Amino acid sequence: MSANPAPIRPPGNFEVAAADVQRAAERLRGQVENTPCVHSRTLSAITGAEAYLKFENLQFTASFKERGALNRLALLSQDEKRRGVIAVSAGNHAQGVAYHAQRMGIPAVIVMPRFTPTVKVERTRGFGPEILLVGETFDDAKVECTRIAAERGLTLIHPYDDPAVIAGQGTVALEMLAAQPQLDCLVVAVGGGGLISGVATAAKAAKPGVQVVGVQTDQFPSMYAAFKGISMPSATATLAEGIAVKSPGEITRRIVQRLVDDVVLVSEGDIEHAIVLLLEIEKTVVEGAGAAGLAAVIRHKDRFKGKKVGLILCGGNIDMMVLADIIERGMVRAGRLARLRVAIRDVPGELARAATIVGTMGANIEEVEHQRAFTTLPAQNAQLEMVLQTRGPEHIEQVIRALRDAGLPSELDTF
Repeated sequence: MSANPAPIRPPGNFEVAAADVQRAAERLRGQVENTPCVHSRTLSAITGAEAYLKFENLQFTASFKERGALNRLALLSQDEKRRGVIAVSAGNHAQGVAYHAQRMGIPAVIVMPRFTPTVKVERTRGFGPEILLVGETFDDAKVECTRIAAERGLTLIHPYDDPAVIAGQGTVALEMLAAQPQLDCLVVAVGGGGLISGVATAAKAAKPGVQVVGVQTDQFPSMYAAFKGISMPSATATLAEGIAVKSPGEITRRIVQRLVDDVVLVSEGDIEHAIVLLLEIEKTVVEGAGAAGLAAVIRHKDRFKGKKVGLILCGGNIDMMVLADIIERGMVRAGRLARLRVAIRDVPGELARAATIVGTMGANIEEVEHQRAFTTLPAQNAQLEMVLQTRGPEHIEQVIRALRDAGLPSELDTF
């Protein structure tokens, strides 16, 4: 790995420059993937923008985070490497630090919130660090991480508020603009702000006219609130746990205020929808944070319409059970999974008659519940709750009409 003759200045006397990102790119060359950045015709048609996707979920640890982690590890002194490092993370930074520390023979301690998705904990554990699960949130874990670092004399590899980490993350923008120099706008998920700070630093130097827009979930709007100069509370959980940060970094906040053009919010439903679209259309798996950029372009269509927009799919570490739930909920929203309530006479053959009508109409019954007692229907009547696989909203209406025409009152359960 090449040495850097001009190490990045420490945070106390801080300004990240484009040259720092260029040096980081030299240091990381051949150590991390230069991931594809390609145009999506289908997502462009859906969003009204020209969408270009940067597949950072294809990194070895399935996240951009290993860029900043490796860049910081490469700048450690021999004594710091011998004593070891510590990091606090909801998962992706943890994997980046643990993986590259293992490669470099550096002892590592990783502090993670107790409710970090199991997939992220186990993948991090696979790289051999000491793992401590502490606190309910990232911020709780951060307090404990700081205490342990001081107690054991370990070097903290901060997930975002460190100039070397920021410079490493900025290499994403260098690759995007090299692959797609025509981009008008880069849309970046924001937690603590390390990625967007590095991206903005590199992109504005390479192409001053390019816009950089941050995205946060409305459950954790800390950088949005700081950028707008307002106060907003944070929730306790979000599907996008990778950007669930209650307090943005001091360094990153200054860079965002100076270089970022805007920060927007998306809802949990927006993120779910974007995850399903990326899976179905691009055949790629992303976590909540990785879908935030696409969620923003869909939610704020007028803001991005007609622009050549670069979206960073910043991570792909999602729990498979969570993904299964999201897919099922996405099918409901798309009208491809529907629950009908059908009133029938409580006599032999009626359930079979209803099922036959549904089958004749080309829908598939996934679940059925026959309810006698818990219904307002008169005695000797029953209610069927049928979960159907369908082709979409129009098909659902066709099934309902067929049931009604056969004398079976039916309605869609919109819960």
